[in-house]
Amino acid sequence: MIDTTFAWEGGEVSGAWHRPEAPARAALVLAHGAGHGMNTRLLVDIGEALAERGVAVLRFNFPYAEVGRQRPDPQPRLEACYRAVAEAVAAEFPQPFVGGKSMGGRIASNIVADGFPTAGLAFLGYPLHPPGQPERIRDAHLRHIDAPMLFLQGTRDPFATPDLLHRTIAALPFATLREIAGVNGLGHTSRPLFGSHATCSSSGAPIRAMKVSSTVGAVGSTTASGNPADDR
Repeated sequence: MIDTTFAWEGGEVSGAWHRPEAPARAALVLAHGAGHGMNTRLLVDIGEALAERGVAVLRFNFPYAEVGRQRPDPQPRLEACYRAVAEAVAAEFPQPFVGGKSMGGRIASNIVADGFPTAGLAFLGYPLHPPGQPERIRDAHLRHIDAPMLFLQGTRDPFATPDLLHRTIAALPFATLREIAGVNGLGHTSRPLFGSHATCSSSGAPIRAMKVSSTVGAVGSTTASGNPADDR
C-alpha cells in the first residue's frame, strides 16, 4: 500500500494505492460511503484482493472525512473532489474504472453521467432510494451512462428494495446485478458477510470469497456500518 495525496479545488485529500507487483492491467478509483472514511476495512480488503488480480486500486477521502467531520459535504463538492482524483488517476491509467461504497458509488455515477470517461463502474451497495422511501428513486442519471455498470447488492438492503432494484437494472442496457445473500441475507453495511474488523483480519480476507474481486477482476482483464443511516 502506498499513501498519497490529491489536490482539488478545495484543498487536498488523502489517498492510498494498492498496486499489483506486475504492471497493472486496469485501475479502479474506489470511494467510501457517507459514514466511513477511506480506511474502512471493506475497501482495504477489496484493494488488496484486486491488486492480487492485477488491478490497481486507489482509495481516497472526501473532504469532510479528511478533516474528521461526520456530515458529508454538499453533492457538488463531493463530485468536484471525486472528479479531480479520478482525473489524476486517469493521467496514469486512461479511462479508469470508478465506483465506491454506497454514497461513493453514487457520486462516481454522477461524474460519469456528466461526461467523465470510464471503462466501467462498480457499485458496492448502490443507494437507490432512502430507507422506507422507494418513491425517491435515484436512477435518472444512470440512464445517461453508456459504460458497463456492476451492481453488488445485498438482498436485504433497505436502500434498494429487491423488486425496485431488479426493475431499475432491467431498464439499464449496460448494467449487471450480482446479489449477495450471505447468512440471513445481507443489508447495506456488509457486516453480516464480512464481520467485524477482527473477523475480517482472522478469516483470510473474506472479501476474496465475495464476487467483488472475481467480477471486477474479470472486467479489468478485458481492458488490458451498523446503522443504515451511515451510508447514503
